[in-house]
Amino acid sequence: MKVVVIGANRGIGLGFVRHYLQRGDEVWASYRQSPGALQSKEDARLHCFQWDVTRIYSVTDIESRGLPDGIDLLINNAGIYGPGDGRQELSHITAEDMQAVFMTDCVGPLMTVKALKDRVIHARGRVANLSSKMGSSEDNSSGGTYAYRAAKAALVIVSRSLAIDLADDGVRVITLHPGWVRTDMTHQSGLIDIEESVSGMTRVIEHIDDYPAGAFVAFDGQVVPY
Repeated sequence: MKVVVIGANRGIGLGFVRHYLQRGDEVWASYRQSPGALQSKEDARLHCFQWDVTRIYSVTDIESRGLPDGIDLLINNAGIYGPGDGRQELSHITAEDMQAVFMTDCVGPLMTVKALKDRVIHARGRVANLSSKMGSSEDNSSGGTYAYRAAKAALVIVSRSLAIDLADDGVRVITLHPGWVRTDMTHQSGLIDIEESVSGMTRVIEHIDDYPAGAFVAFDGQVVPY
């Protein structure tokens, strides 16, 4: 299987890379600025390339990345939390903060799928977009965190539209909630580790046909109320 992981130089993205390499798959792993931990992995089946989800790439740019003609699985993992220290609360949130997080966490995955869709269609592949339960309006009982919540909620809607638009091409799309994972983004304060999160999400991806098109599913296989 040919797997492309966007945002793969650390954390959950790197966990996906490790998982699929261990399975024997060929993996294309992207980074925005620095390869980070990808540099230490010596595996002929690993191909690293630079990809910034906030950029619009030309056909020539995309071809220069050495991506496969057919992508069996595209994982959109790149994302940011945005400003911390209370700066996403009502008294401090700014339009600029909203736009920056929205561009990376929602527009970025959409533009990535748009850029690579022909390769995914060629393989009749799958697309997995990583959102967060914080994007669920039904689950929101604490308010605040405006930029991150809004962007992750919008990504669920984008995924649903992608699932509908690409269905006739044989492409299946799902949105994933990785759980509260111990990563740099959570300051290592999560409830589960990267391995448990990735193991669960990859099981969901494997059973994508068991869920409605564009479903929002947690790492434990449960559909997230939206």
